[in-house]
Amino acid sequence: MEGNSGPLYTPLCQILGIKYPIIQGAMGMVTDARFVAAVSNAGALGVLASVNVPLNQLKDEIARVRDLTDKPFAVNLVPLGATFRQRAEIVAQSGVKIVTTGRGDPRQSVVSLLKSFEVKVLPVVPTVRHAKRLEEEGADIIIASGMEGGGHVGKICTLPLIPQIVDAVKVPVVAAGGFADGRGLVAALALGAEAVLMGTRFMATRECPVHDNFKHWMVTAKETDTTMILRSIKNAERVRRNKSAEAVFELEGKGSTLEELLPIISGKVGRDAYLSGDLEKGVIACGQAVGLVSDIPTVKELIDRIIDEAKDICGKFGKVE
Repeated sequence: MEGNSGPLYTPLCQILGIKYPIIQGAMGMVTDARFVAAVSNAGALGVLASVNVPLNQLKDEIARVRDLTDKPFAVNLVPLGATFRQRAEIVAQSGVKIVTTGRGDPRQSVVSLLKSFEVKVLPVVPTVRHAKRLEEEGADIIIASGMEGGGHVGKICTLPLIPQIVDAVKVPVVAAGGFADGRGLVAALALGAEAVLMGTRFMATRECPVHDNFKHWMVTAKETDTTMILRSIKNAERVRRNKSAEAVFELEGKGSTLEELLPIISGKVGRDAYLSGDLEKGVIACGQAVGLVSDIPTVKELIDRIIDEAKDICGKFGKVE
């Protein structure tokens, strides 16, 4: 398929300057410049998470991505903490033109702020209400995320959520939550989305900097090997079933406060778990699509496979009179 034609080249591809309608999830704990560049070089949109990059290193990390690819890439900005505006300014000054933001209902006008820096803004939303509000605020593209995805999610499943958001907004929609192969891509396009966002599937690639122990676990995992935690504090998160998740369940059952949960759920503990290979320590975000993971390819091999599979499926439909 040529980069500017064919059934898989959607208007969103033209807007973002990418070859294929695939966006890499930010995955705040496990992205680095090499991984992000590999995604962009393979024709999708790589996304650099900034949440765990120290403020004084963000500009250099963006520069490292640019050294490794001349293709478009995005930076993910989470509107939390006092440094959010500074991070947004660094991103804009570094010439990044695409920003994803991982919080569907921010307390501040995040989209408006980011648009003031003349970047394309792609917020993640869990409901139709959020999608409408952020479109009104100026979002260029809406990422509709179902509860099947890993990390912080809403309450609505992907299948009913996507077409409802497509019907509710005029801007392009990206489908997220449960996507891992060409079948999912075609399904998302059939629902009216113009791309898919994948996080879990990209973790099981050679370039992703998670520990091999986690990657090998993903290959053998089932769709039932994830669970939801933190509902009690209204911050639901889908994670790998492990001892830490069970401990959180127990504490939530006792009515524990956020302060009591933090030693288990803090970002630092989670990042250590991803990188150390100790799969029982810390909560590890992971989506139900883990049940579709059967190997650990390179990023390019994975993207090429997804596109080839999707094209084959489209070919089987034939010409509709």
